[in-house]
Amino acid sequence: MSRSCHASHLACTPVLPVTLIVIAKNEAPVIGRCLDSVPFAADKVVVDSGSMDGTADIAAAHGARVVHQQWLGFGPQRNFATGVAKHDWILVLDADEQLSPALAAELERRLPSIMESSLAGAHFRRATRFMGKAMRWYRPMSGERIARLYHRERARWSDKRVHESLQFKGAVTSFRERLLHDHNPTLVHRHIKMLRYTELRAQDWHERGRKVRMWLCPLVFITTFLKDYWLRLAFLDGWRGYIVAQTAASYAVYKRLRYYELDVDPSSAALASELLRKHGLEP
Repeated sequence: MSRSCHASHLACTPVLPVTLIVIAKNEAPVIGRCLDSVPFAADKVVVDSGSMDGTADIAAAHGARVVHQQWLGFGPQRNFATGVAKHDWILVLDADEQLSPALAAELERRLPSIMESSLAGAHFRRATRFMGKAMRWYRPMSGERIARLYHRERARWSDKRVHESLQFKGAVTSFRERLLHDHNPTLVHRHIKMLRYTELRAQDWHERGRKVRMWLCPLVFITTFLKDYWLRLAFLDGWRGYIVAQTAASYAVYKRLRYYELDVDPSSAALASELLRKHGLEP
């Protein structure tokens, strides 16, 4: 194990044979912070799918290798990134995520023994900031369990274009300290993200031949809202909790509306793709 020392710090950070992977596009405001939160990674890779805001240059300045890859969908893009890693043990972060100092310290302490074990990977708990403040109660944003560490021969990302998952082939462990997530800086960003994710989800459904059940839409809205607002405790976060629950319910319905349109008018796929591309909103 080598050590990385910085003039601004008295202590040296151990460098571990781990690859940090970030898939990104137009993430200039946050990519540097994300990369710097993992000082112990011997290899840092940013897989860029066509940034036009200087993301690649900023990533390189913060010590990352930048690999350019046209967008394949979230699952395939993450699997591609796995293939360009220098090390078998991989830590994956989204550009708007970062390790808390406490989590970075826990990783530095525990990773050597984990890497010597037969474990397939690990889960983290993710704490999310929404509308400028941490969500305290809403379960998906206050302590979401999320897979972010894995051995590439013992895990693989699902091939879904969106809402992909890491599929482990063996036992996993978990970390106590929190992964930090700055979720969509504004509602405008959140709704743009919903548009992008909807297109990817509708394409997945279309390829799988999923049946269109428009009559379910009112029920989907009501059940999604109630699940998030009451069962997932969004109501305890006040009006921000109401907004989260309402937008989640709207997204659940809009995916179905868009899929219905794609089913009755397949030409809408190209039109929507061109519109998103024109405004720089494609994935």
